[in-house]
Amino acid sequence: MIMKYLFGSIFAFYSSNLFASANDWQLSFQNPATDLMQEVIDLHDLILIMMTVITLFVLFLLFYVSFRFSAKRNPTPSTTTHNTILEVLWTALPVVILVVMAVPSFKLLYKQEKSDSYDMTVKVIGHQWYWEYEYPDHGDFYFESYMIQDEDLQEGDLRLLTVDNPLVIPANKNVQILITAGDVLHSWAVPSMGIKTDAVPGRLNETWVNVKEPGTYRGQCSEICGTGHGFMPVVVKVLPENEFMAWANEAKNNYAINEDIQPITSSENEEELVLSKNDVLKLEFEENKL
Repeated sequence: MIMKYLFGSIFAFYSSNLFASANDWQLSFQNPATDLMQEVIDLHDLILIMMTVITLFVLFLLFYVSFRFSAKRNPTPSTTTHNTILEVLWTALPVVILVVMAVPSFKLLYKQEKSDSYDMTVKVIGHQWYWEYEYPDHGDFYFESYMIQDEDLQEGDLRLLTVDNPLVIPANKNVQILITAGDVLHSWAVPSMGIKTDAVPGRLNETWVNVKEPGTYRGQCSEICGTGHGFMPVVVKVLPENEFMAWANEAKNNYAINEDIQPITSSENEEELVLSKNDVLKLEFEENKL
């Protein structure tokens, strides 16, 4: 009864909202924000139990063999060299164990790759050292997301995990996420969503997410990408659908490319410039000298 109460208390403690995000001295996973992450945790728990049973069994065999077949207790050892039944068992049982592990693993990996249908698509592009987010289904606008420096943090902000422009998506919607990079390898990871997908230059990787509860979810770049690798946080803000649509309409005006601006010309050569409201747009003029 005491052990049952103890294990129940430990389970309730680690399943509480205390671990809705990362905390000091945290054990185990963050609370799952998606069904996929819940399946990851379930698979982890299953494999952990199997590993624990196997480890204890092997440890028992080591102690038993050391005790039972020591020179004192077994002065005349057996000369048996083969045992067909035993050899079949110790070959077949590991195969069965691996199959039991592999089948749910493969199913989960396949499920993480694609969904049957999507309600919207966002594109994530990794740069040194910031993220770029595009919304092709909501006006084809984009913006960059940079980490807030220590001196600019407000009360309640998390150091190294706060950005100026988070990725915003609706709750309870299948969101397709296309991930690539513009320079070197990156990895877009949000632990509570069960997402960790590499961003590879010249390659488009795909994953998806369906977050049940509105809130703010955090992660980081998980592929060493240079000196600023530790300063590429991922922040995902999940809103109810009506609030997301209001945000998307406002963001469309704030970030969308303005196609009505007249081209700017130079006296010696003409270059058509597309002006954007993004703060990080860089314009470079090259003069051709004959």
